[in-house]
Order: sequence, then structure tokens, then C-alpha cells
Amino acid sequence: MTIIDRSSTGTDVTLAGVGTPAYDREQRVGFFTDTSVCIGCKACEVACKEWNDVPADGLEFLGRSYDNTGRLSADTWRHVAFVEQPVATPETQAVSGMRWLMSSDVCKHCTSAACLEVCPTGALFRTEFETVVVQQDICNGCGYCVSACPFGVIDQRKGDGRVWKCTLCYDRLRGGQTPACAQACPTQSIQFGPLEQLRERAATRVDALHQQGVADARLYGEDPADGVGGFGAFFLLLDRPEVYGLPPDPVSTTRDLPGMWRMAGAAALGMLGLAAGSLLEGGRRA
Repeated sequence: MTIIDRSSTGTDVTLAGVGTPAYDREQRVGFFTDTSVCIGCKACEVACKEWNDVPADGLEFLGRSYDNTGRLSADTWRHVAFVEQPVATPETQAVSGMRWLMSSDVCKHCTSAACLEVCPTGALFRTEFETVVVQQDICNGCGYCVSACPFGVIDQRKGDGRVWKCTLCYDRLRGGQTPACAQACPTQSIQFGPLEQLRERAATRVDALHQQGVADARLYGEDPADGVGGFGAFFLLLDRPEVYGLPPDPVSTTRDLPGMWRMAGAAALGMLGLAAGSLLEGGRRA
């Protein structure tokens, strides 16, 4: 059995089973973010920046609660959203207070990743952990992946042109360690592990919340049958996805490309047939 301890350096240390990672490399791994226990501390944002050497976002005050980043970007690989929501009294529907909905957003590492599929240079690749990573030394800054992502996650860095996003701490995974954001989260809102295990844990958590009267609790991105084949980083939300700034029914932007190419091919063959027919008819007349 492998026992994991937190060292003073903030990294995972294997105490037993030397060289054995904390998870099976044959299994797909990912994130389950339980927003019901997120306290908005931003420890995940800080840990992500420190480990991956991501530039600071600056101290611009956006005027939207305590959110100073606004969205995911080339310089924000984890974004803690603060949603201020009025609470109404059931009997009168009059506003009786406010509640905070907080969620740490991240790249979804989609099963059907449009960003990867449109990349002309191979800069984006799928790792042995089924995560999607950018190789900046191969990226040519074309920006095709930016427009292909249905979540607006991947972004070009100003003055650089190359694209940057969450790698799910690929370097740490290869060393058998937990991603920095999940390790830093004090409430276990961000959970890391084999994806199938996380899905089972998430379903159990939703059932528990429903039994506690939290009727709006729902999972987002856990379904492999959705428009992107399921997320590698999925969420438990306490309201509709759009309340958190997420698309309600995301679909891979490349989903219809095979059919479009088939139609284009059929149209091209039809045009060639017409052209050949015209040439033959012209030859007969001559």
C-alpha cells in the first residue's frame, strides 16, 4: 500500500512503495470540483501560479464582488468565480438575503477536445493520463484552438501569441504527485483521482445533498454521452450552469466536421460530373 504524506515543501511524498504513484497510470485521471464546499479562498489560484510559474493577473478591481480575474485566460489557469445571488422568502418571494455561489473553474480536458483536433502543428496532445496539454515550443500562435474551445478556456498570451492553459500539472502527474490546486484546496472542493471513481463519488455527494434538501444540486460534465464526450474535469453545481458563466449544453465545435466534409466531397464530385458531362456534350456537337 502506498501512503502519501504532505512534506514541508508542499509536494506529495511516497513513504511506502518507493516509486509507486498515488494512482494507477492505466486509469484516466481528472478533477471533480464540488462547489458546495468551496469557500472562495483562491488557494488553488495561488498554488497553480506558483507551481506552473504563471504570470500575475494584476490588481485590477473588476467591480464584480471579490473576483479580480474575471475568467480563465493564458495567465489564469484556475479562476474562482464569486456569484452573488439574492435569496427570496418562499412564502412572499421577497428578497430576504444573499448567498454566495463560488466555484473554481478550470480547463475541462474534454474527451472530444476540439482544440486538439484543429491544431495544425501538433502543439496540443493527449497525454497518457488522457489530459490535454499544450507544447509551447511547437505552438505557432495561429489561434485556431482558441476559437474551437466551446468554453473559452484556451487563450493567447499578450506579447507572446502562443496559447496557454491548465496542464492538470502534467509534470507532477508523471512524478506520481497530486496537481498543485487539488493539494492546496483546504476544503477538498477540488478532488483529484481516477475519473470513474470521481464520478461515483460525485453521484453519492449529489444524492446526499438532495436528501438534505438542496434540490438544485446537479453534476455538470460527468456524462460521457454529452456534447464533448464528458469532461476530464467536471463539477457539482448548486444552480444552472449559466449562473456560473458556463454553457448549459456544450458541444464540440468539430462534431459536425466529418459530415460537412462528406457533403463537400459529394458536392465536389457532383460538380466534376457536371463538368465532365458538359465536355462530352460539347465534343459530340463538335
